[in-house]
Amino acid sequence: MADYEKEEELKATDRYYATSLVKTVGLYRRMAYTMAVVLAILLLTTFLPWTQNIRSRGVVTTFSPQDRPQTINATIPGRIEKWHVIEGQKVKKGDTIVSLSEVKDKFFDPQLLLRIQEQINAKKGSLDATNQKAKALQAQINALYDGREFKIRQARNKVLQAQLKNQSDSIDFVTEQVNYQIAIRQFDAQKRLYDQGLKSLTELEDRKQKLQLSQTKLVSAENKYLTSANELVNARIELNSINAEYLDKISKAESDLNSALGYVFETEGEIAKMINEYANLEIRSSFYQILAPQDGFLVKVLKAGIGETVKEQEAIATIIPLKPELAIELYVKPMDVPLLAKGRKVRLQFDGWPALVFSGWPNVSFGTFGGLVAVIDNIDSQGKYRILVKPDPDDPHPWPDLIRVGSGAFGWALLQDVPIWYELWRQLNGFPADFVNDLPLDHDNPSMKKESKEETAPKEE
Repeated sequence: MADYEKEEELKATDRYYATSLVKTVGLYRRMAYTMAVVLAILLLTTFLPWTQNIRSRGVVTTFSPQDRPQTINATIPGRIEKWHVIEGQKVKKGDTIVSLSEVKDKFFDPQLLLRIQEQINAKKGSLDATNQKAKALQAQINALYDGREFKIRQARNKVLQAQLKNQSDSIDFVTEQVNYQIAIRQFDAQKRLYDQGLKSLTELEDRKQKLQLSQTKLVSAENKYLTSANELVNARIELNSINAEYLDKISKAESDLNSALGYVFETEGEIAKMINEYANLEIRSSFYQILAPQDGFLVKVLKAGIGETVKEQEAIATIIPLKPELAIELYVKPMDVPLLAKGRKVRLQFDGWPALVFSGWPNVSFGTFGGLVAVIDNIDSQGKYRILVKPDPDDPHPWPDLIRVGSGAFGWALLQDVPIWYELWRQLNGFPADFVNDLPLDHDNPSMKKESKEETAPKEE
Protein backbone atom coordinates (compact mmCIF):
# COMPACT_ATOMS: atom_id res chain seq x y z
CA MET A 1 0.00 0.00 0.00
CA ALA A 2 2.82 2.38 0.80
CA ASP A 3 4.59 1.64 -2.45
CA TYR A 4 1.40 2.35 -4.41
CA GLU A 5 0.95 5.82 -2.81
CA LYS A 6 4.57 6.70 -3.49
CA GLU A 7 4.19 5.75 -7.12
CA GLU A 8 1.06 7.87 -7.46
CA GLU A 9 2.88 10.88 -5.93
CA LEU A 10 5.73 10.56 -8.42
CA LYS A 11 3.25 10.52 -11.30
CA ALA A 12 1.64 13.72 -9.95
CA THR A 13 4.94 15.58 -9.70
CA ASP A 14 6.01 14.62 -13.19
CA ARG A 15 2.85 16.26 -14.46
CA TYR A 16 4.28 19.89 -13.83
CA TYR A 17 7.29 21.46 -15.65
CA ALA A 18 8.38 23.60 -12.68
CA THR A 19 8.80 20.58 -10.46
CA SER A 20 10.81 18.86 -13.13
CA LEU A 21 13.15 21.87 -13.32
CA VAL A 22 13.66 21.81 -9.56
CA LYS A 23 14.97 18.37 -9.90
CA THR A 24 17.53 19.58 -12.49
CA VAL A 25 20.93 20.22 -10.89
CA GLY A 26 22.20 22.50 -13.78
CA LEU A 27 19.55 25.14 -12.98
CA TYR A 28 21.20 25.95 -9.67
CA ARG A 29 24.49 26.54 -11.39
CA ARG A 30 22.96 28.90 -13.95
CA MET A 31 21.19 30.87 -11.21
CA ALA A 32 24.40 31.16 -9.24
CA TYR A 33 26.27 32.41 -12.31
CA THR A 34 23.51 34.89 -13.06
CA MET A 35 23.52 36.26 -9.51
CA ALA A 36 27.29 36.53 -9.56
CA VAL A 37 27.22 38.46 -12.87
CA VAL A 38 24.49 40.78 -11.58
CA LEU A 39 26.42 41.46 -8.38
CA ALA A 40 29.58 42.08 -10.37
CA ILE A 41 27.74 44.50 -12.62
CA LEU A 42 26.25 46.29 -9.64
CA LEU A 43 29.65 46.49 -8.00
CA LEU A 44 31.22 47.90 -11.13
CA THR A 45 28.31 50.33 -11.50
CA THR A 46 29.10 51.86 -8.13
CA PHE A 47 32.39 53.09 -9.61
CA LEU A 48 30.65 54.97 -12.43
CA PRO A 49 30.71 58.82 -12.16
CA TRP A 50 27.72 60.52 -10.61
CA THR A 51 27.07 64.29 -10.76
CA GLN A 52 26.13 65.64 -7.37
CA ASN A 53 23.24 68.11 -7.46
CA ILE A 54 20.94 70.22 -5.34
CA ARG A 55 17.32 69.51 -6.17
CA SER A 56 14.49 71.92 -5.57
CA ARG A 57 10.92 72.64 -6.60
CA GLY A 58 9.91 76.07 -7.86
CA VAL A 59 7.75 78.15 -10.16
CA VAL A 60 8.22 80.12 -13.34
CA THR A 61 8.56 83.86 -12.71
CA THR A 62 10.26 86.82 -14.40
CA PHE A 63 13.77 88.07 -13.90
CA SER A 64 12.91 91.78 -14.08
CA PRO A 65 10.22 93.22 -11.76
CA GLN A 66 8.70 95.20 -14.64
CA ASP A 67 7.99 91.94 -16.50
CA ARG A 68 5.86 90.48 -13.71
CA PRO A 69 2.05 90.68 -13.71
CA GLN A 70 0.90 94.06 -12.47
CA THR A 71 -2.37 95.70 -11.59
CA ILE A 72 -3.58 98.82 -13.34
CA ASN A 73 -4.93 101.32 -10.81
CA ALA A 74 -7.21 104.31 -11.13
CA THR A 75 -5.19 107.43 -10.36
CA ILE A 76 -8.29 109.48 -9.52
CA PRO A 77 -11.76 108.52 -8.31
CA GLY A 78 -14.33 108.30 -11.06
CA ARG A 79 -17.26 106.51 -12.64
CA ILE A 80 -16.77 103.86 -15.33
CA GLU A 81 -18.21 105.08 -18.63
CA LYS A 82 -16.86 102.59 -21.19
CA TRP A 83 -14.61 99.53 -21.45
CA HIS A 84 -12.42 99.49 -24.55
CA VAL A 85 -10.91 95.99 -24.11
CA ILE A 86 -11.95 92.53 -23.01
CA GLU A 87 -10.18 89.95 -20.89
CA GLY A 88 -7.38 88.11 -22.69
CA GLN A 89 -7.02 90.83 -25.31
CA LYS A 90 -3.59 91.91 -26.46
CA VAL A 91 -2.91 95.60 -25.82
CA LYS A 92 -0.10 97.95 -26.73
CA LYS A 93 1.46 100.59 -24.55
CA GLY A 94 -0.83 103.65 -24.48
CA ASP A 95 -4.01 101.81 -25.53
CA THR A 96 -7.13 102.96 -23.68
CA ILE A 97 -8.46 100.31 -21.33
CA VAL A 98 -11.38 102.12 -19.69
CA SER A 99 -12.86 105.61 -19.72
CA LEU A 100 -13.87 107.36 -16.50
CA SER A 101 -15.98 110.42 -15.74
CA GLU A 102 -15.71 112.85 -12.84
CA VAL A 103 -17.49 112.27 -9.53
CA LYS A 104 -16.33 115.33 -7.53
CA ASP A 105 -18.52 118.42 -7.82
CA LYS A 106 -15.60 120.86 -7.89
CA PHE A 107 -14.52 119.38 -11.24
CA PHE A 108 -17.94 119.15 -12.89
CA ASP A 109 -17.52 122.32 -15.00
CA PRO A 110 -16.48 121.19 -18.51
CA GLN A 111 -14.86 124.62 -19.08
CA LEU A 112 -12.93 124.57 -15.80
CA LEU A 113 -9.54 124.84 -17.49
CA LEU A 114 -10.76 127.83 -19.53
CA ARG A 115 -12.10 129.53 -16.38
CA ILE A 116 -8.82 129.11 -14.56
CA GLN A 117 -6.91 130.37 -17.61
CA GLU A 118 -9.09 133.48 -17.60
CA GLN A 119 -8.34 134.02 -13.91
CA ILE A 120 -4.64 133.63 -14.63
CA ASN A 121 -4.84 136.20 -17.43
CA ALA A 122 -6.72 138.62 -15.15
CA LYS A 123 -4.12 138.19 -12.42
CA LYS A 124 -1.36 138.76 -14.96
CA GLY A 125 -3.10 142.00 -16.08
CA SER A 126 -3.31 143.15 -12.47
CA LEU A 127 0.33 142.22 -12.03
CA ASP A 128 1.34 144.28 -15.08
CA ALA A 129 -0.61 147.30 -13.79
CA THR A 130 1.00 146.99 -10.37
CA ASN A 131 4.42 146.72 -11.99
CA GLN A 132 3.72 149.93 -13.91
CA LYS A 133 2.66 151.59 -10.68
CA ALA A 134 5.82 150.41 -9.02
CA LYS A 135 7.88 151.82 -11.89
CA ALA A 136 6.02 155.14 -11.61
CA LEU A 137 6.63 155.26 -7.86
CA GLN A 138 10.30 154.47 -8.41
CA ALA A 139 10.51 157.31 -10.94
CA GLN A 140 8.73 159.60 -8.46
CA ILE A 141 11.21 158.65 -5.75
CA ASN A 142 14.11 159.37 -8.09
CA ALA A 143 12.52 162.74 -8.97
CA LEU A 144 12.09 163.53 -5.27
CA TYR A 145 15.74 162.72 -4.63
CA ASP A 146 16.73 164.99 -7.56
CA GLY A 147 14.33 167.74 -6.38
CA ARG A 148 15.67 167.51 -2.84
CA GLU A 149 19.21 167.83 -4.13
CA PHE A 150 18.23 170.86 -6.24
CA LYS A 151 16.32 172.50 -3.39
CA ILE A 152 19.18 171.90 -0.98
CA ARG A 153 21.62 173.49 -3.39
CA GLN A 154 19.24 176.41 -3.88
CA ALA A 155 18.79 176.81 -0.13
CA ARG A 156 22.53 176.62 0.44
CA ASN A 157 23.05 179.36 -2.16
CA LYS A 158 20.40 181.41 -0.41
CA VAL A 159 22.14 180.87 2.92
CA LEU A 160 25.41 181.93 1.35
CA GLN A 161 23.77 185.04 -0.09
CA ALA A 162 22.23 185.82 3.29
CA GLN A 163 25.63 185.36 4.92
CA LEU A 164 27.26 187.74 2.44
CA LYS A 165 24.49 190.30 2.83
CA ASN A 166 24.71 190.00 6.61
CA GLN A 167 28.44 190.56 6.45
CA SER A 168 27.91 193.62 4.20
CA ASP A 169 25.23 195.01 6.52
CA SER A 170 27.42 194.39 9.54
CA ILE A 171 30.19 196.37 7.87
CA ASP A 172 27.79 199.21 7.08
CA PHE A 173 26.52 199.08 10.63
CA VAL A 174 30.03 199.29 12.03
CA THR A 175 30.79 202.14 9.60
CA GLU A 176 27.74 204.06 10.69
CA GLN A 177 28.66 203.46 14.30
CA VAL A 178 32.06 205.02 13.62
CA ASN A 179 30.46 207.92 11.72
CA TYR A 180 28.02 208.42 14.54
CA GLN A 181 30.85 208.59 17.10
CA ILE A 182 32.66 211.08 14.86
CA ALA A 183 29.46 213.13 14.49
CA ILE A 184 29.06 213.17 18.29
CA ARG A 185 32.64 214.37 18.83
CA GLN A 186 32.24 217.01 16.12
CA PHE A 187 28.97 218.20 17.63
CA ASP A 188 30.49 218.38 21.10
CA ALA A 189 33.47 220.29 19.76
CA GLN A 190 31.18 222.64 17.82
CA LYS A 191 29.08 223.24 20.92
CA ARG A 192 32.14 224.08 23.03
CA LEU A 193 33.23 226.54 20.36
CA TYR A 194 29.72 227.97 20.28
CA ASP A 195 29.71 228.34 24.05
CA GLN A 196 33.03 230.19 23.76
CA GLY A 197 31.54 232.40 21.09
CA LEU A 198 33.82 231.13 18.43
CA LYS A 199 31.11 229.53 16.32
CA SER A 200 27.75 230.83 15.32
CA LEU A 201 24.41 229.25 16.15
CA THR A 202 23.91 228.44 12.49
CA GLU A 203 27.09 226.33 12.39
CA LEU A 204 26.05 224.61 15.62
CA GLU A 205 22.63 223.76 14.26
CA ASP A 206 24.21 222.51 11.05
CA ARG A 207 26.50 220.21 13.05
CA LYS A 208 23.53 219.03 15.13
CA GLN A 209 21.65 218.27 11.94
CA LYS A 210 24.59 216.17 10.71
CA LEU A 211 24.64 214.37 14.06
CA GLN A 212 20.97 213.53 13.73
CA LEU A 213 21.53 212.38 10.16
CA SER A 214 24.38 210.12 11.29
CA GLN A 215 22.19 208.74 14.04
CA THR A 216 19.46 208.04 11.49
CA LYS A 217 21.93 206.23 9.24
CA LEU A 218 23.16 204.24 12.23
CA VAL A 219 19.66 203.11 13.10
CA SER A 220 18.99 202.25 9.45
CA ALA A 221 22.24 200.28 9.20
CA GLU A 222 21.42 198.48 12.44
CA ASN A 223 17.97 197.57 11.11
CA LYS A 224 19.48 196.27 7.88
CA TYR A 225 22.02 194.27 9.82
CA LEU A 226 19.36 192.73 12.05
CA THR A 227 17.14 192.05 9.02
CA SER A 228 19.95 190.29 7.16
CA ALA A 229 20.77 188.32 10.31
CA ASN A 230 17.15 187.18 10.49
CA GLU A 231 17.21 186.33 6.78
CA LEU A 232 20.33 184.21 7.37
CA VAL A 233 18.56 182.36 10.18
CA ASN A 234 15.49 181.88 8.00
CA ALA A 235 17.68 180.59 5.14
CA ARG A 236 19.31 178.05 7.45
CA ILE A 237 15.91 177.01 8.81
CA GLU A 238 14.62 176.64 5.27
CA LEU A 239 17.67 174.50 4.40
CA ASN A 240 16.92 172.16 7.30
CA SER A 241 13.21 172.09 6.55
CA ILE A 242 13.85 171.09 2.92
CA ASN A 243 15.55 167.86 4.01
CA ALA A 244 12.73 167.02 6.43
CA GLU A 245 10.04 167.90 3.85
CA TYR A 246 11.55 165.76 1.11
CA LEU A 247 12.36 162.95 3.54
CA ASP A 248 8.65 162.76 4.39
CA LYS A 249 7.66 162.72 0.70
CA ILE A 250 10.31 160.16 -0.18
CA SER A 251 9.33 157.95 2.77
CA LYS A 252 5.69 158.03 1.71
CA ALA A 253 6.61 157.22 -1.90
CA GLU A 254 8.87 154.38 -0.80
CA SER A 255 6.10 153.05 1.42
CA ASP A 256 3.73 153.07 -1.56
CA LEU A 257 6.43 151.39 -3.65
CA ASN A 258 6.94 148.67 -1.06
CA SER A 259 3.19 148.11 -0.88
CA ALA A 260 3.07 147.82 -4.67
CA LEU A 261 6.03 145.43 -4.69
CA GLY A 262 4.40 143.39 -1.92
CA TYR A 263 1.24 143.13 -4.00
CA VAL A 264 3.39 142.17 -6.99
CA PHE A 265 5.02 139.33 -5.06
CA GLU A 266 1.68 138.22 -3.64
CA THR A 267 0.13 138.28 -7.11
CA GLU A 268 3.06 136.33 -8.56
CA GLY A 269 2.54 133.71 -5.84
CA GLU A 270 -1.17 133.51 -6.63
CA ILE A 271 -0.41 133.23 -10.35
CA ALA A 272 2.10 130.45 -9.67
CA LYS A 273 -0.49 128.68 -7.52
CA MET A 274 -3.14 129.05 -10.22
CA ILE A 275 -0.71 127.81 -12.90
CA ASN A 276 0.03 124.83 -10.69
CA GLU A 277 -3.68 124.20 -10.27
CA TYR A 278 -4.16 124.53 -14.03
CA ALA A 279 -1.37 122.03 -14.69
CA ASN A 280 -2.83 119.63 -12.11
CA LEU A 281 -6.25 119.87 -13.70
CA GLU A 282 -4.76 119.39 -17.16
CA ILE A 283 -2.93 116.29 -15.98
CA ARG A 284 -6.02 115.13 -14.10
CA SER A 285 -8.05 115.34 -17.31
CA SER A 286 -5.64 112.82 -18.87
CA PHE A 287 -6.42 110.36 -16.06
CA TYR A 288 -10.01 110.01 -17.26
CA GLN A 289 -8.58 107.56 -19.80
CA ILE A 290 -6.77 104.65 -18.11
CA LEU A 291 -4.02 103.51 -20.47
CA ALA A 292 -1.97 100.34 -20.75
CA PRO A 293 1.45 100.94 -19.16
CA GLN A 294 3.21 98.48 -21.52
CA ASP A 295 2.63 95.90 -24.21
CA GLY A 296 0.95 92.78 -22.90
CA PHE A 297 -2.26 90.86 -22.33
CA LEU A 298 -5.19 91.95 -20.17
CA VAL A 299 -5.59 88.82 -18.10
CA LYS A 300 -8.24 89.85 -15.57
CA VAL A 301 -10.70 92.69 -15.03
CA LEU A 302 -11.10 93.51 -11.34
CA LYS A 303 -13.86 96.12 -11.69
CA ALA A 304 -16.77 95.45 -14.02
CA GLY A 305 -19.90 97.21 -15.20
CA ILE A 306 -20.87 100.63 -16.53
CA GLY A 307 -21.60 103.44 -14.08
CA GLU A 308 -19.77 101.75 -11.24
CA THR A 309 -17.55 104.09 -9.24
CA VAL A 310 -13.92 103.41 -8.45
CA LYS A 311 -11.85 104.89 -5.66
CA GLU A 312 -8.52 106.59 -5.89
CA GLN A 313 -5.66 104.09 -6.41
CA GLU A 314 -8.16 101.22 -6.69
CA ALA A 315 -7.13 98.29 -8.91
CA ILE A 316 -8.99 98.13 -12.23
CA ALA A 317 -7.38 95.26 -14.12
CA THR A 318 -4.34 93.00 -14.27
CA ILE A 319 -1.92 92.98 -17.20
CA ILE A 320 0.95 90.66 -17.98
CA PRO A 321 3.83 91.81 -20.22
CA LEU A 322 3.94 90.59 -23.78
CA LYS A 323 7.49 89.21 -23.84
CA PRO A 324 8.73 88.85 -20.27
CA GLU A 325 12.25 87.76 -19.46
CA LEU A 326 11.50 84.46 -17.73
CA ALA A 327 13.32 83.04 -14.74
CA ILE A 328 12.79 80.12 -12.39
CA GLU A 329 12.29 80.77 -8.70
CA LEU A 330 13.74 77.90 -6.64
CA TYR A 331 14.10 77.46 -2.87
CA VAL A 332 17.10 75.59 -1.44
CA LYS A 333 18.04 74.49 2.05
CA PRO A 334 20.39 76.65 4.13
CA MET A 335 23.13 74.01 4.13
CA ASP A 336 23.12 73.99 0.30
CA VAL A 337 23.44 77.78 -0.10
CA PRO A 338 27.26 77.88 0.35
CA LEU A 339 27.56 75.41 -2.53
CA LEU A 340 25.87 77.82 -4.95
CA ALA A 341 27.22 80.88 -6.70
CA LYS A 342 26.18 83.08 -9.57
CA GLY A 343 26.85 81.31 -12.86
CA ARG A 344 26.33 77.77 -11.50
CA LYS A 345 24.68 75.57 -14.13
CA VAL A 346 21.17 74.22 -13.38
CA ARG A 347 19.06 71.65 -15.22
CA LEU A 348 15.33 72.33 -15.34
CA GLN A 349 12.17 70.35 -15.95
CA PHE A 350 8.91 72.18 -16.64
CA ASP A 351 5.42 70.97 -15.81
CA GLY A 352 3.62 69.78 -18.92
CA TRP A 353 6.79 68.88 -20.85
CA PRO A 354 7.63 65.15 -20.93
CA ALA A 355 11.09 64.34 -19.66
CA LEU A 356 13.22 61.36 -18.77
CA VAL A 357 15.46 62.55 -15.94
CA PHE A 358 18.66 61.02 -14.55
CA SER A 359 19.70 63.63 -12.02
CA GLY A 360 23.20 62.15 -11.67
CA TRP A 361 23.70 61.82 -15.43
CA PRO A 362 22.42 65.08 -16.92
CA ASN A 363 23.95 64.29 -20.31
CA VAL A 364 21.66 61.31 -20.83
CA SER A 365 18.52 63.04 -19.55
CA PHE A 366 15.76 63.86 -22.02
CA GLY A 367 13.35 66.83 -21.96
CA THR A 368 15.41 69.01 -19.58
CA PHE A 369 16.62 72.55 -20.21
CA GLY A 370 19.68 74.48 -19.10
CA GLY A 371 19.88 77.47 -16.79
CA LEU A 372 22.31 79.61 -14.80
CA VAL A 373 22.03 80.87 -11.23
CA ALA A 374 21.48 84.65 -11.49
CA VAL A 375 20.34 85.74 -8.02
CA ILE A 376 20.88 84.30 -4.52
CA ASP A 377 18.94 85.96 -1.71
CA ASN A 378 20.88 87.05 1.36
CA ILE A 379 17.99 86.33 3.74
CA ASP A 380 15.88 83.24 4.15
CA SER A 381 12.18 82.89 3.44
CA GLN A 382 10.41 80.42 5.76
CA GLY A 383 13.60 78.46 6.41
CA LYS A 384 14.84 78.34 2.80
CA TYR A 385 16.78 80.64 0.51
CA ARG A 386 15.42 81.78 -2.81
CA ILE A 387 17.46 81.67 -6.01
CA LEU A 388 16.58 82.90 -9.49
CA VAL A 389 17.70 80.90 -12.51
CA LYS A 390 17.83 82.45 -15.97
CA PRO A 391 18.24 80.65 -19.34
CA ASP A 392 21.68 79.32 -20.23
CA PRO A 393 22.70 80.94 -23.55
CA ASP A 394 25.13 78.07 -24.26
CA ASP A 395 22.49 75.34 -23.88
CA PRO A 396 21.43 73.86 -27.26
CA HIS A 397 17.79 73.57 -26.16
CA PRO A 398 16.14 76.97 -25.53
CA TRP A 399 13.28 77.22 -23.07
CA PRO A 400 9.83 76.52 -24.54
CA ASP A 401 7.92 79.58 -25.70
CA LEU A 402 4.65 78.27 -24.29
CA ILE A 403 5.58 78.12 -20.63
CA ARG A 404 3.57 80.54 -18.54
CA VAL A 405 4.44 82.59 -15.51
CA GLY A 406 3.29 80.72 -12.41
CA SER A 407 3.64 77.21 -13.82
CA GLY A 408 5.66 74.66 -11.86
CA ALA A 409 9.27 73.69 -12.47
CA PHE A 410 11.82 71.33 -10.99
CA GLY A 411 15.53 72.08 -11.00
CA TRP A 412 18.79 70.63 -9.83
CA ALA A 413 22.06 72.53 -9.66
CA LEU A 414 25.03 70.56 -10.96
CA LEU A 415 28.02 70.16 -8.63
CA GLN A 416 31.00 67.76 -8.37
CA ASP A 417 31.36 64.46 -10.26
CA VAL A 418 31.88 61.61 -7.74
CA PRO A 419 31.56 57.78 -7.83
CA ILE A 420 28.14 56.32 -7.20
CA TRP A 421 29.34 54.44 -4.12
CA TYR A 422 30.54 57.74 -2.61
CA GLU A 423 27.20 59.40 -3.34
CA LEU A 424 25.32 56.50 -1.72
CA TRP A 425 27.57 56.65 1.32
CA ARG A 426 27.03 60.47 1.55
CA GLN A 427 23.27 60.16 1.24
CA LEU A 428 23.10 57.44 3.89
CA ASN A 429 25.12 59.56 6.32
CA GLY A 430 23.29 62.82 5.50
CA PHE A 431 26.49 64.69 4.54
CA PRO A 432 26.31 67.78 2.28
CA ALA A 433 27.60 67.65 -1.26
CA ASP A 434 31.24 68.45 -2.03
CA PHE A 435 32.11 72.11 -2.48
CA VAL A 436 33.14 73.08 -6.00
CA ASN A 437 35.14 76.24 -6.70
CA ASP A 438 35.36 76.12 -10.48
CA LEU A 439 33.67 79.51 -11.04
CA PRO A 440 35.09 83.06 -11.00
CA LEU A 441 34.99 84.81 -7.65
CA ASP A 442 31.50 86.06 -6.90
CA HIS A 443 31.87 89.39 -5.13
CA ASP A 444 28.23 89.26 -4.08
CA ASN A 445 28.64 85.90 -2.29
CA PRO A 446 30.45 86.20 1.07
CA SER A 447 30.96 82.44 1.28
CA MET A 448 32.87 82.45 -2.02
CA LYS A 449 35.08 85.30 -0.79
CA LYS A 450 35.87 83.44 2.38
CA GLU A 451 36.67 80.21 0.51
CA SER A 452 38.96 82.03 -1.92
CA LYS A 453 40.85 83.68 0.94
CA GLU A 454 41.33 80.32 2.64
CA GLU A 455 42.66 78.78 -0.56
CA THR A 456 45.08 81.62 -1.33
CA ALA A 457 46.32 82.06 2.25
CA PRO A 458 49.90 80.76 2.73
CA LYS A 459 50.18 77.63 4.86
CA GLU A 460 52.30 77.72 7.96
CA GLU A 461 55.06 75.16 8.05
